Amino acid sequence: MFYEPKKGVPFKINPFKSLIFPRPIGWISTVNKNEVANLAPYSYFNAVADEPPQIMFCSNGSSLHYKYKDSLSNILTTREFVVNFVTSSTRLQMNDSSKDFKPGEDEFILTKLKKKKSKLVKAPSVQDSPVNLECKLVKTIKLKSKSKKISTMIIGEVIGIFINDKFIKNNRVDSVSMKYIARMGYSEYTTVSSKFNLKRR
Repeated sequence: MFYEPKKGVPFKINPFKSLIFPRPIGWISTVNKNEVANLAPYSYFNAVADEPPQIMFCSNGSSLHYKYKDSLSNILTTREFVVNFVTSSTRLQMNDSSKDFKPGEDEFILTKLKKKKSKLVKAPSVQDSPVNLECKLVKTIKLKSKSKKISTMIIGEVIGIFINDKFIKNNRVDSVSMKYIARMGYSEYTTVSSKFNLKRR
């Protein structure tokens, strides 16, 4: 099968997201100008550079209340945020935090997640995340859109990294034991549960 997306999709549900997987979930925490916390998951997320370390995520669409989703609005105001990671044990709370809550509602409270004070930014970190990446905004990029849907890429420099000590073994990160979950297509997710080594030639 071959098709051109701009001419239509020959499926009841667009399969694009199910073709590029697994996609790590950036669980982004921010605060608004009144320092009320916000927490939302983004599966258009990844690391993009390491000198200095930088990540990106994309905010697609708007909220029911304002032009931008709360995460983007807050980052444009404060120029900082934290990337947290979803594990098997927090997957239901991640799903709950994806709801379109009203501005000023604290998803940490609504999902009963514990906050942890961040070291370098005002936005709180997720206590139960094995890793927290404290970030400063580098730039935003408006992406091409054929509709009124707003798509914005946010690039942040990682200025502080927390790793839970129990996931550090023999001076290396034991990534499999963190049990990150990642997005696939439709309503499907997967868990990182195995690994193999392949040395570069």
